[in-house]
Amino acid sequence: QVQLVESGGGLVQPGGSLRLSCAASGSIFSVNVMGWYRQAPGKQRELVAVIFSGGSRSYADSVKGRFTISRDNAKNTVDLQMNTLKPEDTSVYYCNVRARSSTYDQYEDYWGKGTLVTVSS
Repeated sequence: QVQLVESGGGLVQPGGSLRLSCAASGSIFSVNVMGWYRQAPGKQRELVAVIFSGGSRSYADSVKGRFTISRDNAKNTVDLQMNTLKPEDTSVYYCNVRARSSTYDQYEDYWGKGTLVTVSS
């Protein structure tokens, strides 16, 4: 099993910045994709950003140029630097990791419990 622990959420004013962090631990042989998703009240969960094992990244159009995703493969961590935050960025942010426990296992998706980001004056 793989456990994910997120940190860094909170209240920030519009235009401000926050950095989210997620650490994966447990029975990890290798990690493929790491990413962040978010879900606002009454809305479906949506992709924010993902980063692949080779370092390539993909972002939702709504956050391009404002958010940056990064990962530390040695530590199995993924961060999301969020700048120029807007009220519409208010959501619960979830860390997602696709990992496997051995070379014989298939990759599985794991989710964190979520961290709340509130952008408000």
